Amino acid sequence: MPLNDKTLTDLAIKMLADYDAHNPGTQFGDGLRLSVPDAWLLQTAVSKLREKRGEKIVGFKIGAVFEGNQKLIGLDHPAWGRLWNNEQHKDKVTLFKKDFANPSMEAEFGIILNRDIETDKTSLDDILRSIKSVHPVIEIHNFVFRGESPNGAELLANNAIHAGVVRGLGKMDPKKTITTDLELIYDGEIVDSWYGTKWPDDYLSAIDWLVQEQAKLGNKLRKNHLILTGALGPPIPIKNRQLVEANSPQIGRVSARFV
Repeated sequence: MPLNDKTLTDLAIKMLADYDAHNPGTQFGDGLRLSVPDAWLLQTAVSKLREKRGEKIVGFKIGAVFEGNQKLIGLDHPAWGRLWNNEQHKDKVTLFKKDFANPSMEAEFGIILNRDIETDKTSLDDILRSIKSVHPVIEIHNFVFRGESPNGAELLANNAIHAGVVRGLGKMDPKKTITTDLELIYDGEIVDSWYGTKWPDDYLSAIDWLVQEQAKLGNKLRKNHLILTGALGPPIPIKNRQLVEANSPQIGRVSARFV
C-alpha cells in the first residue's frame, strides 16, 4: 500500500535529521521497507524539506548505469539523485571525514549545461549541443546500507547515497570524440581505473533516461545544471587515507583531502 501523506512527512523529517547528523538511513536498520515508487516519493519529500530551509538544487547525479549493478541492488533501471548548492566543493578542498558516514568516492565526469534539455531533444547530438563544459569530479558518498539486501529502495530514498561533489576545471571541447582514461587515486595509489573508454559514447547513455524521469515530476535539466553522468565503478571507502584524486589526462584532474 502506498505511503499516506502523514507517514511520508514523518519519514522525511527523520531521514533529514539522520542525514544532518551524518548517520543516514537509521529507519532502514529499524525495519523500514519501501517499494521503489515509495522510495522515490521519500527522496522527493526530503528534498522539499531541504528547499524549504533554503537549500537549492543545482543538478542531478546518475548512478547504477550498468545492468549488472542494477541487478545487485534490485533495480531494473539506473538511479538518480539531486545535487545541492551547499555540497559543491572546489578543487583541492579539505573536508572532514566526521561529516560523512563511511566516506567513499567515485571518479567520474560531470557536465555543465548551456541550455535546458527538452524531452524531445535527447539524441546524442542534441545532448552534446547542450553541454557547456566537461569536468573531472570526485563524487562523495555516505556508503552505508542498513536494511536487508537488495538495497535499491534504500539507495533511492537516501538520495542515491550522494553526499557531495568536488569538481575540477574542464578543458575539453564537449563535442570532440576522444578515447579517454580515468583513475581514482588514494594517497598516490590507483585504487580503480578505466582505460580506453570513449567520450561521449561511454558516458552519456543515461541522460535521455534522466530527462524523461525528471519530466514525470515536472522537472527539467536546466541551463547551468551540473549533471554527474555516472561512474564506471562502485564507491570505494577511503578509510584511513586522506588525499583523493580523480585523473583523466584528456579531461582533467581534481583532488580533495579528507582529514
